[in-house]
Amino acid sequence: ATASAMHPELKLQPSHHRRVRAGHPWVFSNEVVMDAAAKALPQGGVVRLVAANGEPLGLATFNAHTLIAARVLTRNSDEAIDASFFATRLAAAVKLRERLHPGGFYRLIHAEADGLPGLIVDRYGDVLVAQLNTAGMEALRPILVAALDAALSPRAIVLRNDSPSRQLEGLPLKVEMLRGPLPADLPVHENGCRFFADLGEGQKTGWFFDQRENRAMMAAFASGARVLDMYAYAGGFGVLAAQRGAAEVTLVDRSERGIALASHAAEINEVTPRCRFVKGEAFMELERLAGQGARFDVVIADPPAFVKSKKDLGPGARGYRKLARLAARVVAPGGFLFIASCSHHVDMPLFAEQVARGLDDGERTGRILRSTGAAADHPVHPHLPESAYLKGQLLQLD
Repeated sequence: ATASAMHPELKLQPSHHRRVRAGHPWVFSNEVVMDAAAKALPQGGVVRLVAANGEPLGLATFNAHTLIAARVLTRNSDEAIDASFFATRLAAAVKLRERLHPGGFYRLIHAEADGLPGLIVDRYGDVLVAQLNTAGMEALRPILVAALDAALSPRAIVLRNDSPSRQLEGLPLKVEMLRGPLPADLPVHENGCRFFADLGEGQKTGWFFDQRENRAMMAAFASGARVLDMYAYAGGFGVLAAQRGAAEVTLVDRSERGIALASHAAEINEVTPRCRFVKGEAFMELERLAGQGARFDVVIADPPAFVKSKKDLGPGARGYRKLARLAARVVAPGGFLFIASCSHHVDMPLFAEQVARGLDDGERTGRILRSTGAAADHPVHPHLPESAYLKGQLLQLD
């Protein structure tokens, strides 16, 4: 029997197959014939997608309880979803990453764009951190782990299964060490600089590889500059700026752990004398610095997501406006501001509008030099432009 005969059939409503046939990787619940048989299918199981007329559309994972009901794994309905399926996709992902960022520190799997919907894998040399964000990936977990082992023989695998998207899929939230042990401060190599990540307790998967190219872009302005790194976390922007010759760097974060990781990085890169670490809340610290008349040649404002869900859109958008206003006030004339948003509900036009308003509120003028996104190891599926969550603007202010 073909591989597809093993999987139950999931029929789409009449004329609802066109988007999927054109290459979109998602099927929404209202596009599926949601009869008793469909509702009884195992949560996250693999199904054969077929159009209303019986035309095969490929294999997908299926969850009857979520808005995105089916996520396409392959267009080939006869492909086996087994260890070699994962091995092929992993090999392609490793090959691309090693072309982009040789050395084994990168986002290895970025969900749909790498043909593995619901899966995030970050690689730290011989340590892997994975997020299985859908019931489908959770169901395929044993094969996935075996494939990761075969491809990369990692010394440790951490499952950071504590992201809110798992709750939408009806999955429990937990952090698991599949194997270890894990050093508390795991070394990260990026942009020719050394950092440390906390994979168990840190934010997201412990390090934000998505800002790698933006960090390098800002470090190019660092030589001889006074730099302010707001929301510094583990020092990705600030310590790199110091390593690239900044005269002085002020790193601000409200997390004790973030400050500890950043100062450890400053130490190992031998730039501690030029770094000042401030534990504080960003808006209050910016108000205080502006009040003192402090000015910086380079200011970086890379906050956590202000908009966690659609209902936060209004207040969250205003948060970016306020951040732009406060940050602009401490940029020296002719200096540079990099401001970012990782809220995927805030699109680039809305973000750009809030930043422009913030500059007006702060009575500053300037120009946008670059609009940026995530580093190339966070590819975007061509049919999912909305998944390009990270937005950044580099400005020079008068």
